[in-house]
Amino acid sequence: MRQLQDSVWQRRGTSWIWDAEALAQVCAVSEVWSLRQFLLAVGHWPEDLPSNNETTLVVAGLDGCLDLLAPADAENWLGAEVKAAILSFQDFYGGEASLIFWLPSGAGRITVNSATDAVGWRCAAPHSGQQLDFGRLIWGEAREYPQEILLREGGKPAGLFHLRIT
Repeated sequence: MRQLQDSVWQRRGTSWIWDAEALAQVCAVSEVWSLRQFLLAVGHWPEDLPSNNETTLVVAGLDGCLDLLAPADAENWLGAEVKAAILSFQDFYGGEASLIFWLPSGAGRITVNSATDAVGWRCAAPHSGQQLDFGRLIWGEAREYPQEILLREGGKPAGLFHLRIT
């Protein structure tokens, strides 16, 4: 998977971050939206976003919702509701804003197959033996686009970035 050290993820595209330092670079905790707020805003997006000089929306709670659903239900919901909301956000802001999902447990839950760059999500108990095909559900088979976010040379990935989901 390609790596990204540029800060473009802070201004446009969709990212999934799990590093607290990365989160602190784009928002204050009080600016973070719940997943419920995000889904209710579809079709009613604000002109000015709450973070990063009004260019970024950070959303928390996706991981908790995925954990509460059976894997088949999580796949259906992620591929339909969440993806539709991401596409609506992208369309409204014309690619000139950043949508960031805060996944505090993401480092241990997001998996990347180094041979294929396929991205998965490890399910929580009682389904911990299963994995969601996260990449296929959210960005289809466009595997050349997701990039690992690095905050510094040689650092561990802080998240994943995708410029435009189709």
